[in-house]
Amino acid sequence: MKCLAIADLFITKEMMENGLGELRDRGVDITIKEWLHEDLEALQKDNITLEQQGSEAISLPAEIEEGMEEYDIIITQFAPIGKKVIDKCKNLKILGVLRAGIENVNYHYAEEKGIKVLNTPGRSNTSVSEFTVGLILSEIRNISRANYQLKNGKWEKYYPNGILAPELKESTVGLIGYGAIGQRVANLLRPFGGKIIFFDEYFQGETEDVKVDLDTLVREADIVSMHYRLTSETKHMLNKTHFEKMKKSAVVINSARSGLINEQDLIEALIEKRIAGAAVDVFDQEPLPEDHPYLQLDNVTITPHIAGSTIGNFANSPKILTGRMITEGLI
Repeated sequence: MKCLAIADLFITKEMMENGLGELRDRGVDITIKEWLHEDLEALQKDNITLEQQGSEAISLPAEIEEGMEEYDIIITQFAPIGKKVIDKCKNLKILGVLRAGIENVNYHYAEEKGIKVLNTPGRSNTSVSEFTVGLILSEIRNISRANYQLKNGKWEKYYPNGILAPELKESTVGLIGYGAIGQRVANLLRPFGGKIIFFDEYFQGETEDVKVDLDTLVREADIVSMHYRLTSETKHMLNKTHFEKMKKSAVVINSARSGLINEQDLIEALIEKRIAGAAVDVFDQEPLPEDHPYLQLDNVTITPHIAGSTIGNFANSPKILTGRMITEGLI
């Protein structure tokens, strides 16, 4: 079998080489090409375009498309595999995506052609869950604000949530979404103490945390953390209606997808002090424009979409996908 692996600035050629070693050991002939960008921001811009507009929004460079008809397997992370590319792939049997989302792949068309489409669920579980806990602590304990003030010559102890910050031990954390990442966040938070409640329409199973409806969660939680999957049905699932029901002392955390929360409604809630604060890693427009309201607010902690940006996340993705292909008997 012949495999084309498309590397990028996050999953590099070297990572592909190392991560796909077991495929090579099993006799798969691997060719690695690079979907090159000037910098990470340019790659992220293309990625966001594909997430919002689908796999046909951006074309692959001709040098990557060359010889597509030879390959039985194509492995990509962000590079688009649309209808045009699939039509060229006369021998394609497996299309592997090195991420949980598959927006950059025309998977419906691929499956119509009898091509097996595999994603890489769970690759971001550790990176995003750890980062989420970091956002929570930074926001409620004013870590980033204190750092900023001190570096600017101010010995400041008063912040939007007051002089005495809340503790996780005395807080109720509400997780919207209780899948792999949501559950891992719960596991990381549990030793701090406090109460963990969650809303997830799809969760079935045993847990020591308390399942509630969304209305109850937003009313009771001191910390509301988003971990749902973005679909047409879940877009703006947290909005003005919910912010009006929250405690004035509540904070909102989003390390998932921007579209899950109505960004303008959240901005208004922060401006009007309907909630105490927020910590956000994902935005409707990235990079943030210079006039974005978040940049003027003192009750929001913002980071440039880096929750999943760890070595382990990207380097392990080819290994996870390889393991899945072997486990499912595809190789």
